[in-house]
Amino acid sequence: MASIDLNSDLGENSAERVVSDDAAMLEIVTSANVSCGFHAGSAEGIRDTLTAAVANRVAIGAHPAYRDRENFGRTPLEPESRALQAEVEYQLGALMALAAAVGGRVAYVKPHGALYNTIARDERQARAVVAAVRAVDPALVMLGLAGGVVLDIAAGAGLRTAAEAFADRGYLPDGTLVPRTQPGAVLHDPSVVARRMVRLIESGVVRAVDGTDVRIDAQSICVHGDSPGAVTMAAETKRMLQGAGIEIAPFVVV
Repeated sequence: MASIDLNSDLGENSAERVVSDDAAMLEIVTSANVSCGFHAGSAEGIRDTLTAAVANRVAIGAHPAYRDRENFGRTPLEPESRALQAEVEYQLGALMALAAAVGGRVAYVKPHGALYNTIARDERQARAVVAAVRAVDPALVMLGLAGGVVLDIAAGAGLRTAAEAFADRGYLPDGTLVPRTQPGAVLHDPSVVARRMVRLIESGVVRAVDGTDVRIDAQSICVHGDSPGAVTMAAETKRMLQGAGIEIAPFVVV
């Protein structure tokens, strides 16, 4: 039986900005990419999300970002390598401590937003992030964009890796994501989103914005927690995948 992980970006709520229904998502997904606080979230809210993830036996991943709360971590930045490595190390350490406090553990790392997209193609920043993960805990798995350079660098550094596909994001013909500033970047129809993920798992391809098919080898599928209708999209994606005989299971040991 084919198997796929279903993940979501969570722990991003704070008193001044609520963007997702973490409790509902954690009853659907098998992995949670939990904010480390640099782009969104509060210490208390992140701890609550981690507690719920442990209760639902959901795998926990660290979701480090650029220090960019004003723009939700979605502005490309060019930090020096030493600074970037230290900031990622700091974020991983904080989340690992909170997870341990509620009886959980961080099993993998998935960078957020602009940092995620940058290290899919920028070797310098990718090496800084990989160095941070190795320094903190070389047992952590690196989750990144399928085909991204960071996965090659991580594997070369001895880290385990996993590739990710996006249910609710548009793809360019080269396998990268459509920038959020362009039409077709974010998908909203639950049936469309779910059907394209079933097709991905069954045939290994996803339709790009120009109508061509992009081949993607992924071990995890992301539905963004802050997307409009995210819970409905995640639930429909899970329902249709299971209806097609595809098992939904974490890509790491919980």
